[in-house]
Amino acid sequence: MILPGGLGALTWCLNIHPTQSWQEARAALTGPARAVKAALSPDEPFVVGLRFSAETVAELAEPGKRAELKTIFAAEGFLPLTMNGFPYGPFHGARVKEEVYLPDWRAKERLAYTCALADLMAEINPEGAFLSLSTVPGAFRPNGAGAEAAMADMMLRAAAHLVKLEAETGRRVALALEPEPCCFLETIEESAAFFRAHLFSDAAAARLAALTGRSKAQAADLLPRHLGLCYDVCHAAVEFEDAAQSLAILRESCVPVHKLQLSSALRIPSGSPEARAALAAFDDGVYLHQLIAKGPVGLRRFADLPLALAPGGAEDGEEWRVHFHVPVFLETLPAFGTTQGFLAEILALHRAEPISEHLEVETYTWSVLPPGLAAGSVDQAVARELNWVKARLA
Repeated sequence: MILPGGLGALTWCLNIHPTQSWQEARAALTGPARAVKAALSPDEPFVVGLRFSAETVAELAEPGKRAELKTIFAAEGFLPLTMNGFPYGPFHGARVKEEVYLPDWRAKERLAYTCALADLMAEINPEGAFLSLSTVPGAFRPNGAGAEAAMADMMLRAAAHLVKLEAETGRRVALALEPEPCCFLETIEESAAFFRAHLFSDAAAARLAALTGRSKAQAADLLPRHLGLCYDVCHAAVEFEDAAQSLAILRESCVPVHKLQLSSALRIPSGSPEARAALAAFDDGVYLHQLIAKGPVGLRRFADLPLALAPGGAEDGEEWRVHFHVPVFLETLPAFGTTQGFLAEILALHRAEPISEHLEVETYTWSVLPPGLAAGSVDQAVARELNWVKARLA
Protein backbone atom coordinates (compact mmCIF):
# COMPACT_ATOMS: atom_id res chain seq x y z
CA MET A 1 0.00 0.00 0.00
CA ILE A 2 1.19 3.51 -0.77
CA LEU A 3 0.71 5.47 2.44
CA PRO A 4 -0.53 9.08 2.33
CA GLY A 5 1.54 12.02 3.49
CA GLY A 6 4.84 10.81 2.04
CA LEU A 7 5.10 7.98 4.58
CA GLY A 8 6.23 5.48 1.97
CA ALA A 9 5.07 2.07 0.77
CA LEU A 10 3.80 -0.49 3.29
CA THR A 11 3.90 -4.22 2.65
CA TRP A 12 4.74 -7.54 4.26
CA CYS A 13 7.38 -10.09 3.34
CA LEU A 14 6.57 -13.28 1.45
CA ASN A 15 9.24 -15.08 3.48
CA ILE A 16 6.38 -16.10 5.79
CA HIS A 17 5.44 -18.60 3.06
CA PRO A 18 7.62 -21.30 1.47
CA THR A 19 9.22 -19.81 -1.66
CA GLN A 20 12.08 -22.24 -2.15
CA SER A 21 10.93 -23.18 -5.67
CA TRP A 22 9.14 -21.23 -8.38
CA GLN A 23 6.11 -23.47 -7.86
CA GLU A 24 5.97 -22.45 -4.19
CA ALA A 25 6.58 -18.77 -4.97
CA ARG A 26 3.81 -18.79 -7.58
CA ALA A 27 1.44 -20.39 -5.07
CA ALA A 28 2.26 -17.68 -2.50
CA LEU A 29 1.59 -14.90 -5.01
CA THR A 30 -1.66 -16.31 -6.39
CA GLY A 31 -2.92 -17.50 -3.00
CA PRO A 32 -2.05 -15.59 0.19
CA ALA A 33 -0.81 -12.43 -1.54
CA ARG A 34 -3.98 -12.26 -3.62
CA ALA A 35 -6.11 -12.76 -0.50
CA VAL A 36 -4.36 -9.98 1.45
CA LYS A 37 -4.69 -7.57 -1.47
CA ALA A 38 -8.40 -8.39 -1.81
CA ALA A 39 -8.89 -7.62 1.88
CA LEU A 40 -6.91 -4.37 2.00
CA SER A 41 -6.62 -2.88 -1.47
CA PRO A 42 -8.93 -4.62 -3.95
CA ASP A 43 -9.06 -1.78 -6.48
CA GLU A 44 -5.58 -0.23 -6.21
CA PRO A 45 -2.05 -1.47 -6.99
CA PHE A 46 -0.64 -3.32 -4.00
CA VAL A 47 2.99 -3.42 -2.91
CA VAL A 48 4.39 -6.89 -2.19
CA GLY A 49 7.68 -7.73 -0.49
CA LEU A 50 9.27 -10.62 -2.37
CA ARG A 51 11.53 -13.42 -1.23
CA PHE A 52 13.01 -15.76 -3.82
CA SER A 53 15.62 -18.39 -2.97
CA ALA A 54 18.66 -18.99 -5.15
CA GLU A 55 16.85 -22.06 -6.51
CA THR A 56 13.85 -19.94 -7.52
CA VAL A 57 16.06 -17.32 -9.13
CA ALA A 58 17.74 -20.03 -11.20
CA GLU A 59 14.34 -21.34 -12.30
CA LEU A 60 13.24 -17.83 -13.25
CA ALA A 61 16.14 -17.63 -15.71
CA GLU A 62 13.89 -19.67 -18.00
CA PRO A 63 12.05 -17.20 -20.29
CA GLY A 64 8.71 -18.94 -19.87
CA LYS A 65 8.74 -18.76 -16.08
CA ARG A 66 9.99 -15.19 -16.10
CA ALA A 67 7.14 -14.24 -18.42
CA GLU A 68 4.70 -16.04 -16.12
CA LEU A 69 5.97 -14.01 -13.17
CA LYS A 70 5.42 -10.74 -15.05
CA THR A 71 1.94 -11.88 -16.06
CA ILE A 72 1.03 -12.58 -12.43
CA PHE A 73 2.19 -9.13 -11.33
CA ALA A 74 0.22 -7.43 -14.09
CA ALA A 75 -2.93 -9.50 -13.54
CA GLU A 76 -2.93 -9.18 -9.75
CA GLY A 77 -1.95 -5.51 -9.58
CA PHE A 78 1.20 -6.16 -7.53
CA LEU A 79 4.09 -3.70 -7.19
CA PRO A 80 7.22 -5.69 -6.25
CA LEU A 81 9.18 -2.74 -4.84
CA THR A 82 11.23 -4.59 -2.25
CA MET A 83 12.99 -7.94 -2.02
CA ASN A 84 14.28 -9.94 0.93
CA GLY A 85 17.61 -11.24 -0.33
CA PHE A 86 18.68 -12.50 3.11
CA PRO A 87 17.90 -16.28 3.02
CA TYR A 88 19.75 -17.88 0.10
CA GLY A 89 18.56 -21.44 0.65
CA PRO A 90 15.63 -23.16 2.40
CA PHE A 91 13.80 -21.06 4.98
CA HIS A 92 10.89 -23.29 6.03
CA GLY A 93 10.38 -26.85 7.19
CA ALA A 94 14.00 -27.67 8.05
CA ARG A 95 16.74 -26.52 10.39
CA VAL A 96 17.88 -23.02 9.36
CA LYS A 97 19.68 -21.59 12.43
CA GLU A 98 23.09 -20.00 11.69
CA GLU A 99 23.09 -21.45 8.16
CA VAL A 100 20.66 -18.68 7.15
CA TYR A 101 23.66 -16.35 6.76
CA LEU A 102 25.41 -18.64 4.26
CA PRO A 103 26.75 -17.93 1.78
CA ASP A 104 27.71 -14.70 3.53
CA TRP A 105 29.47 -11.63 2.17
CA ARG A 106 32.82 -13.42 2.12
CA ALA A 107 31.55 -15.57 -0.75
CA LYS A 108 31.17 -14.89 -4.46
CA GLU A 109 27.91 -16.86 -4.38
CA ARG A 110 26.35 -14.16 -2.17
CA LEU A 111 27.44 -11.48 -4.64
CA ALA A 112 26.11 -13.40 -7.65
CA TYR A 113 22.78 -14.10 -5.94
CA THR A 114 22.36 -10.46 -4.93
CA CYS A 115 23.12 -9.19 -8.43
CA ALA A 116 20.69 -11.70 -9.95
CA LEU A 117 17.94 -10.52 -7.60
CA ALA A 118 18.66 -6.90 -8.49
CA ASP A 119 18.50 -7.69 -12.21
CA LEU A 120 15.15 -9.41 -11.71
CA MET A 121 13.76 -6.48 -9.70
CA ALA A 122 14.79 -4.02 -12.38
CA GLU A 123 13.12 -6.13 -15.05
CA ILE A 124 9.75 -6.47 -13.31
CA ASN A 125 9.34 -2.87 -12.11
CA PRO A 126 8.49 0.32 -14.03
CA GLU A 127 11.17 2.75 -15.12
CA GLY A 128 12.08 5.29 -12.47
CA ALA A 129 11.20 2.94 -9.60
CA PHE A 130 13.18 2.93 -6.36
CA LEU A 131 13.73 -0.65 -5.18
CA SER A 132 15.24 -2.03 -1.97
CA LEU A 133 17.03 -5.34 -1.50
CA SER A 134 17.78 -6.43 2.07
CA THR A 135 20.67 -8.77 2.81
CA VAL A 136 22.66 -10.50 5.55
CA PRO A 137 24.65 -8.39 8.07
CA GLY A 138 27.98 -9.39 6.60
CA ALA A 139 28.19 -12.76 8.33
CA PHE A 140 27.40 -14.63 11.51
CA ARG A 141 29.75 -13.04 14.06
CA PRO A 142 32.15 -16.00 14.46
CA ASN A 143 32.65 -16.07 10.68
CA GLY A 144 33.12 -12.33 10.19
CA ALA A 145 36.17 -11.74 12.37
CA GLY A 146 39.07 -10.49 10.28
CA ALA A 147 37.01 -10.47 7.08
CA GLU A 148 35.91 -6.81 7.21
CA ALA A 149 37.89 -5.67 4.17
CA ALA A 150 36.99 -8.72 2.08
CA MET A 151 33.28 -8.39 2.82
CA ALA A 152 33.33 -4.65 2.17
CA ASP A 153 34.93 -5.22 -1.23
CA MET A 154 32.20 -7.72 -2.15
CA MET A 155 29.59 -5.15 -1.15
CA LEU A 156 31.30 -2.47 -3.22
CA ARG A 157 31.29 -4.83 -6.19
CA ALA A 158 27.55 -5.26 -5.65
CA ALA A 159 27.18 -1.47 -5.53
CA ALA A 160 29.06 -1.20 -8.82
CA HIS A 161 26.59 -3.63 -10.38
CA LEU A 162 23.68 -1.54 -9.08
CA VAL A 163 25.20 1.67 -10.47
CA LYS A 164 25.48 0.11 -13.92
CA LEU A 165 22.01 -1.39 -13.63
CA GLU A 166 20.45 2.00 -12.96
CA ALA A 167 22.35 3.55 -15.87
CA GLU A 168 21.09 0.82 -18.20
CA THR A 169 17.50 0.41 -16.99
CA GLY A 170 16.45 3.57 -15.15
CA ARG A 171 15.62 1.52 -12.05
CA ARG A 172 17.50 2.23 -8.81
CA VAL A 173 18.14 -0.73 -6.56
CA ALA A 174 19.59 -0.10 -3.09
CA LEU A 175 21.29 -2.85 -1.10
CA ALA A 176 20.25 -2.76 2.57
CA LEU A 177 22.40 -4.54 5.16
CA GLU A 178 20.31 -5.87 8.04
CA PRO A 179 22.00 -5.78 11.49
CA GLU A 180 21.07 -8.71 13.70
CA PRO A 181 22.02 -9.95 17.18
CA CYS A 182 25.21 -12.04 17.33
CA CYS A 183 26.18 -11.10 13.78
CA PHE A 184 29.11 -9.17 12.31
CA LEU A 185 26.86 -6.12 12.06
CA GLU A 186 24.91 -6.28 15.30
CA THR A 187 24.18 -2.85 16.77
CA ILE A 188 23.33 0.37 14.99
CA GLU A 189 26.53 1.98 16.28
CA GLU A 190 28.65 -0.91 14.96
CA SER A 191 26.88 -0.69 11.61
CA ALA A 192 27.41 3.05 11.28
CA ALA A 193 31.09 2.62 12.13
CA PHE A 194 31.46 -0.08 9.45
CA PHE A 195 29.88 2.18 6.85
CA ARG A 196 32.14 5.08 7.78
CA ALA A 197 35.30 2.97 7.74
CA HIS A 198 34.67 0.60 4.85
CA LEU A 199 31.75 1.62 2.61
CA PHE A 200 31.57 5.42 2.68
CA SER A 201 35.27 6.16 3.08
CA ASP A 202 37.58 7.84 0.57
CA ALA A 203 39.04 4.43 -0.21
CA ALA A 204 35.56 3.03 -0.89
CA ALA A 205 34.78 5.92 -3.24
CA ALA A 206 38.04 5.29 -5.09
CA ARG A 207 37.24 1.58 -5.36
CA LEU A 208 33.73 2.24 -6.71
CA ALA A 209 35.14 4.78 -9.16
CA ALA A 210 37.56 2.16 -10.46
CA LEU A 211 34.78 -0.41 -10.78
CA THR A 212 32.34 1.89 -12.59
CA GLY A 213 34.50 4.32 -14.54
CA ARG A 214 33.02 7.27 -12.63
CA SER A 215 34.98 10.02 -10.95
CA LYS A 216 35.77 9.66 -7.27
CA ALA A 217 33.38 12.51 -6.45
CA GLN A 218 30.60 10.86 -8.44
CA ALA A 219 31.30 7.54 -6.75
CA ALA A 220 31.09 9.15 -3.31
CA ASP A 221 27.60 10.42 -4.18
CA LEU A 222 26.57 7.03 -5.54
CA LEU A 223 27.60 4.99 -2.49
CA PRO A 224 24.65 5.98 -0.23
CA ARG A 225 22.35 5.86 -3.25
CA HIS A 226 22.97 2.14 -3.56
CA LEU A 227 24.18 1.06 -0.10
CA GLY A 228 22.47 1.52 3.24
CA LEU A 229 20.72 -0.22 6.09
CA CYS A 230 17.67 -2.40 6.61
CA TYR A 231 16.55 -1.37 10.09
CA ASP A 232 14.77 -4.39 11.57
CA VAL A 233 12.79 -3.13 14.55
CA CYS A 234 12.72 -6.53 16.27
CA HIS A 235 16.51 -6.80 16.08
CA ALA A 236 17.00 -3.28 17.40
CA ALA A 237 14.62 -3.89 20.29
CA VAL A 238 16.39 -7.14 21.23
CA GLU A 239 19.64 -5.14 21.30
CA PHE A 240 18.07 -2.67 23.79
CA GLU A 241 18.66 0.16 21.31
CA ASP A 242 17.29 3.62 22.04
CA ALA A 243 14.92 4.28 19.14
CA ALA A 244 15.57 8.00 18.62
CA GLN A 245 19.27 7.77 19.40
CA SER A 246 19.82 4.90 16.97
CA LEU A 247 18.25 6.88 14.14
CA ALA A 248 20.28 9.94 15.10
CA ILE A 249 23.48 7.86 14.83
CA LEU A 250 22.55 6.82 11.30
CA ARG A 251 21.73 10.37 10.26
CA GLU A 252 24.98 11.71 11.71
CA SER A 253 26.88 9.03 9.79
CA CYS A 254 24.83 9.72 6.62
CA VAL A 255 23.76 6.07 6.44
CA PRO A 256 20.34 5.84 4.76
CA VAL A 257 17.67 3.39 5.88
CA HIS A 258 16.62 1.88 2.57
CA LYS A 259 14.15 -0.49 4.23
CA LEU A 260 12.38 -0.40 7.60
CA GLN A 261 11.30 -3.88 8.70
CA LEU A 262 8.43 -3.73 11.17
CA SER A 263 8.58 -6.56 13.66
CA SER A 264 8.23 -7.32 17.36
CA ALA A 265 10.13 -9.61 19.73
CA LEU A 266 9.59 -11.47 22.99
CA ARG A 267 10.23 -9.49 26.18
CA ILE A 268 10.56 -10.97 29.65
CA PRO A 269 10.81 -8.07 32.14
CA SER A 270 12.35 -10.26 34.84
CA GLY A 271 13.74 -13.70 34.16
CA SER A 272 12.51 -16.55 36.34
CA PRO A 273 12.26 -20.35 36.36
CA GLU A 274 8.65 -20.02 35.18
CA ALA A 275 9.72 -17.83 32.23
CA ARG A 276 12.50 -20.28 31.43
CA ALA A 277 10.00 -23.13 31.28
CA ALA A 278 7.53 -21.14 29.16
CA LEU A 279 10.26 -20.13 26.70
CA ALA A 280 10.89 -23.77 25.89
CA ALA A 281 7.77 -23.67 23.69
CA PHE A 282 9.52 -21.11 21.45
CA ASP A 283 12.59 -23.28 20.86
CA ASP A 284 11.32 -24.54 17.50
CA GLY A 285 14.54 -26.11 16.25
CA VAL A 286 14.25 -24.24 12.94
CA TYR A 287 15.34 -20.64 13.46
CA LEU A 288 18.06 -18.99 15.52
CA HIS A 289 16.50 -17.25 18.51
CA GLN A 290 19.18 -15.06 20.05
CA LEU A 291 18.57 -13.89 23.62
CA ILE A 292 20.07 -10.75 25.14
CA ALA A 293 19.92 -10.33 28.90
CA LYS A 294 20.23 -6.96 30.63
CA GLY A 295 21.37 -6.96 34.22
CA PRO A 296 23.64 -5.11 36.63
CA VAL A 297 26.74 -5.84 34.53
CA GLY A 298 25.14 -4.68 31.27
CA LEU A 299 24.19 -6.80 28.26
CA ARG A 300 25.01 -10.47 27.88
CA ARG A 301 24.41 -12.19 24.55
CA PHE A 302 23.44 -15.79 23.81
CA ALA A 303 23.39 -17.00 20.22
CA ASP A 304 20.34 -19.25 20.69
CA LEU A 305 17.65 -20.09 23.25
CA PRO A 306 19.14 -23.42 24.40
CA LEU A 307 22.38 -21.65 25.33
CA ALA A 308 20.50 -18.96 27.25
CA LEU A 309 18.26 -21.40 29.11
CA ALA A 310 21.03 -23.84 30.06
CA PRO A 311 22.75 -23.70 33.48
CA GLY A 312 25.09 -20.70 33.55
CA GLY A 313 23.02 -18.88 30.94
CA ALA A 314 20.54 -16.05 31.41
CA GLU A 315 19.98 -15.25 35.08
CA ASP A 316 16.82 -14.72 37.08
CA GLY A 317 15.96 -11.07 37.62
CA GLU A 318 17.53 -9.90 34.35
CA GLU A 319 15.40 -8.51 31.54
CA TRP A 320 15.44 -10.91 28.62
CA ARG A 321 14.68 -10.07 25.02
CA VAL A 322 14.43 -12.85 22.48
CA HIS A 323 14.79 -12.73 18.71
CA PHE A 324 11.51 -14.43 17.95
CA HIS A 325 9.23 -12.46 15.64
CA VAL A 326 5.74 -12.31 17.13
CA PRO A 327 2.63 -10.68 15.61
CA VAL A 328 3.00 -6.91 15.77
CA PHE A 329 -0.57 -6.44 17.02
CA LEU A 330 0.16 -8.36 20.26
CA GLU A 331 1.21 -6.22 23.21
CA THR A 332 1.44 -9.20 25.53
CA LEU A 333 1.48 -13.00 25.33
CA PRO A 334 0.10 -15.44 27.91
CA ALA A 335 3.45 -15.69 29.73
CA PHE A 336 5.45 -12.71 28.41
CA GLY A 337 5.44 -9.21 27.10
CA THR A 338 6.56 -8.10 23.65
CA THR A 339 8.59 -5.20 22.30
CA GLN A 340 5.52 -3.70 20.63
CA GLY A 341 6.16 -0.45 22.54
CA PHE A 342 9.52 -0.05 20.79
CA LEU A 343 7.84 -0.64 17.43
CA ALA A 344 5.16 1.94 18.25
CA GLU A 345 7.91 4.44 19.10
CA ILE A 346 9.65 3.82 15.78
CA LEU A 347 6.37 4.31 13.91
CA ALA A 348 5.76 7.58 15.77
CA LEU A 349 9.23 8.77 14.79
CA HIS A 350 8.56 7.75 11.18
CA ARG A 351 5.28 9.65 11.20
CA ALA A 352 7.07 12.78 12.43
CA GLU A 353 10.04 12.42 10.06
CA PRO A 354 9.98 9.55 7.54
CA ILE A 355 12.78 7.05 8.12
CA SER A 356 12.50 5.02 4.92
CA GLU A 357 10.51 4.79 1.69
CA HIS A 358 9.82 1.08 2.21
CA LEU A 359 8.09 -0.35 5.30
CA GLU A 360 7.81 -4.12 5.48
CA VAL A 361 6.10 -6.20 8.17
CA GLU A 362 8.17 -9.35 8.66
CA THR A 363 6.59 -11.88 10.99
CA TYR A 364 8.05 -14.95 9.30
CA THR A 365 7.41 -17.31 12.24
CA TRP A 366 3.71 -18.13 11.73
CA SER A 367 4.50 -21.79 11.05
CA VAL A 368 6.40 -22.21 14.34
CA LEU A 369 4.36 -20.00 16.70
CA PRO A 370 3.01 -21.84 19.74
CA PRO A 371 -0.72 -22.58 19.36
CA GLY A 372 -3.18 -19.80 20.01
CA LEU A 373 -0.99 -16.77 19.29
CA ALA A 374 -2.57 -15.98 15.92
CA ALA A 375 -6.31 -16.31 15.63
CA GLY A 376 -7.59 -17.13 12.15
CA SER A 377 -5.61 -17.81 9.00
CA VAL A 378 -2.18 -16.38 8.22
CA ASP A 379 -3.79 -14.20 5.53
CA GLN A 380 -6.14 -12.70 8.11
CA ALA A 381 -3.30 -12.21 10.58
CA VAL A 382 -1.14 -10.43 7.98
CA ALA A 383 -4.03 -8.11 7.10
CA ARG A 384 -4.49 -7.42 10.81
CA GLU A 385 -0.79 -6.58 11.15
CA LEU A 386 -0.88 -4.17 8.22
CA ASN A 387 -4.01 -2.48 9.55
CA TRP A 388 -2.36 -2.15 12.97
CA VAL A 389 0.58 -0.33 11.37
CA LYS A 390 -1.68 1.89 9.27
CA ALA A 391 -3.65 2.92 12.35
CA ARG A 392 -0.48 4.04 14.12
CA LEU A 393 0.68 6.03 11.13
CA ALA A 394 -2.67 7.70 10.55
